[in-house]
Amino acid sequence: MAASWLAVALVRLRWGKNMATSGTRDFNLDVGEIIEEAYERCGLEVRTGYDAKSARRSLNLMFADWANRGLNLWTVSSAVITLTKGKKQEPLSADVIDILDVVYTRDGTDYEVQRISRGDYVTLPNKDTEGRTSQYYLDRQISPLLNLWAVPDNSVDTLTYYYVRRIEDAGTLVNTADLPFRFFPCMVAGLAYYLSMKRAPDRLQILKSVYEEEFQRAADEDEGRTALKLQPSMRYLRV
Repeated sequence: MAASWLAVALVRLRWGKNMATSGTRDFNLDVGEIIEEAYERCGLEVRTGYDAKSARRSLNLMFADWANRGLNLWTVSSAVITLTKGKKQEPLSADVIDILDVVYTRDGTDYEVQRISRGDYVTLPNKDTEGRTSQYYLDRQISPLLNLWAVPDNSVDTLTYYYVRRIEDAGTLVNTADLPFRFFPCMVAGLAYYLSMKRAPDRLQILKSVYEEEFQRAADEDEGRTALKLQPSMRYLRV
């Protein structure tokens, strides 16, 4: 036992001086590799073109589910609209899932535009009132519509909106996924779970548990962070 330990130590000492890290940070997975890893977790192999097609479909369905699970920070984008006098409705791209913030800019000054509900918008007494836009209602159709109030009174002011966009489709097997590397474990675990529902029901529960754990870990890491500010209650400062 001692001789064996000594041999291992000598090997480490001999080769340790030549050991080095890769120096790279560009590890990525294409869709084919994602599918292969997910099938392996199910104890299966990709054998036919239909196997890959079915897995791509499951991957896209999972991405659609992620849009319902909360905010994914890497999908937040912004766009600017130059307003048109008298135009109270602005069509948005179909890849807009939701709007987070809207800013109205006039003469170099930014103003917050508040979001209102469908009910609040419907009950506005005069939807054709012109002025500086202070409220909006997002009509979340397949192609979303941004309803403005007040209606723009010039064609110079701009509206900047920050929105959650749709995750790009998986596409072909040589494509890479539209998500940051920290979501790779979650993505592979999720696809394995989705595939187990069709191909490996005996592993469904364990794969689901792993997926939910990985998703929660990634989602927690993806939350926005702000500085912590502690302010004592004034009642504790009374003499």
